[in-house]
Amino acid sequence: MSRPTTSSTAAAPAKPATRRNVLPGRLSPGMACDTAFRIIARRHLDAVLAQHDGTCRGDPDALHQIRIALTHLRTAIRFFSPMVDDALRPSVWAELRWLNSQLGMVRDLDVAIERVVAESGEELAVVAELQHWDEKRAESHRLLARALQSARFRRLVEQTSTWIESGPWSTRRSKEAVRLRRCPLADHATARLTEWEETLLRRARRLRKLDVEKRHKLRLLNKRMTYSVESLADLFADESLTKQKSILKQLRKAQKSLGQLNDDARGQALAASLNGAGPEAGIRFLDRKRERKLLRTASKAYRKLDKAKPFRSSDLAPNSTPDD
Repeated sequence: MSRPTTSSTAAAPAKPATRRNVLPGRLSPGMACDTAFRIIARRHLDAVLAQHDGTCRGDPDALHQIRIALTHLRTAIRFFSPMVDDALRPSVWAELRWLNSQLGMVRDLDVAIERVVAESGEELAVVAELQHWDEKRAESHRLLARALQSARFRRLVEQTSTWIESGPWSTRRSKEAVRLRRCPLADHATARLTEWEETLLRRARRLRKLDVEKRHKLRLLNKRMTYSVESLADLFADESLTKQKSILKQLRKAQKSLGQLNDDARGQALAASLNGAGPEAGIRFLDRKRERKLLRTASKAYRKLDKAKPFRSSDLAPNSTPDD
């Protein structure tokens, strides 16, 4: 199926602010949290920018990757709160949330269209329905491309990059602020992962009773946990690497199932917004048998995760001593 493309002579893609701090290439267990935050946040902001042009051209894969990178970046900000919770954070967060909403509509349409195509065959009625989906996608992509080529997007990149490098959070002089910045990464990560894992598993025990909105929130918490473990990959080695892979395996299984359930809910809502597509457009996203199967898969993954030993500081600092 063809996808719309956008050729633009608009201003050049946004670039991050000049970086004053030369940082290590990898994370280490004893690394101070302020340094670790900059490394992780830089990686994900750079990944967002790497997919900018492809997303503007209408490449669905680039769109998927830019959303992943953006979610990683937003997760990093959450992961290192309250250290980075300064006066500018709400503004930075609001702009990142705006960008996520711009990307989300087109991505939701891509997923819905893939579902329709996969289940349609060559039925003439479905071919006609796909025209409505493609029109909606083309319209949404035009709006997205305009947003990505806007002055607002360029300001977002500049503001976020500057804030990561030298926001007020990095110079506050209170004892608590200094302590948070100097805290060894392994200590902070252990506490944060333990807290998030406990919350995730507690809510997951009620998975089958959750409505669509609460299930969506569980999915976001699952994603937050998954992306944080992935961002800390530099810290795992030997036996702890095996544990990390095992935990990620279960998190990703649950994430996939919850993601498909969320895609179905979004697809149904989008179908209802299509002009002239007919009532059958939304029916294809209602499948109780599929829903039960996905819930079983997610529940099984959470039971296995619940049986695994929780993260310990030694998992993130195997046979190592804090850095100077």
